[in-house]
Amino acid sequence: MPTRTIKKAVFPIAGLGTRFLPATKASPKEMLPIVDKPLIQYAVEEAYAAGIRQMIFVTGRGKRAVEDHFDVALELEMELESSEKHDLLALVHSVTPPDMVCAYIRQPRALGLGHAVLCAEKLIGNEPFAVLLADDLIVGQKPTLLQMIEQFVSLQSSIIAVQTIPRAHTNRYGVVSGHVVDKKLMHIQQIVEKPEPQDALSTLGVVGRYILLPSIFNELSKQISGVHGEIQLTDSIELLLQHESVFAYQFEGVRYDCGSKLGFLQATVDLAVRNAEIGGEFSAWLKQRSSIIASKELDVVK
Repeated sequence: MPTRTIKKAVFPIAGLGTRFLPATKASPKEMLPIVDKPLIQYAVEEAYAAGIRQMIFVTGRGKRAVEDHFDVALELEMELESSEKHDLLALVHSVTPPDMVCAYIRQPRALGLGHAVLCAEKLIGNEPFAVLLADDLIVGQKPTLLQMIEQFVSLQSSIIAVQTIPRAHTNRYGVVSGHVVDKKLMHIQQIVEKPEPQDALSTLGVVGRYILLPSIFNELSKQISGVHGEIQLTDSIELLLQHESVFAYQFEGVRYDCGSKLGFLQATVDLAVRNAEIGGEFSAWLKQRSSIIASKELDVVK
């Protein structure tokens, strides 16, 4: 069998983002900015840095802003050009490099992550592909998806990104267990969606990065509703384990759960500190404010 590589990435973005209401009432949560870029752009840039050029967005009602973000903005570009703001023009062009192709498909009903991935089947075809969840922003020396693709080149099997989580949080994640291959890689024997802490077989939680073989579509198409009445990707991966190998990969990098307010704020602060334009000034401001926070003089905003 010839060595396969990953050419396409799926971004499920049809969720309602209810944890960020009212900010997400009229604006997609994927367009919420971390410093100066929306969440979805970080995920797309990770895929692009991993060598992927075909981006597939599974959208829903109210997600037009994502399409507009990756589209050509002629009026804006003409204004920047006439004003000779060439740095800003280059920045706008960098959002969608000329060799990157974006495709969009609608998920008509919110039936879960598994259903969102299934919606992309016709655009994927019979190829292995990546899935990236924009809620999980991961920062590191090497893009997480690139790390996983390097593993895929030799394994030629489905791979799921995982990290160690507190046992008390297992009911928030898919949790895997299996045979250790090396310090980063595990051959999965079992994967369970959101087990209670006392029932979890490990503390390795699934993070929003996947490389999947097209055989997953067969399992997804047979899947009945799982946890919360949704078609869970985790359940279909569990079925996949019955006839092919799936691996868990412990990536190198820092992950922020930007689907939560706390994780979103943590990512904003950490990336602002590292920002080349404002990092120094922002760090100084943080130090100044820390004394006020420590003395409990900061008013709570309701």
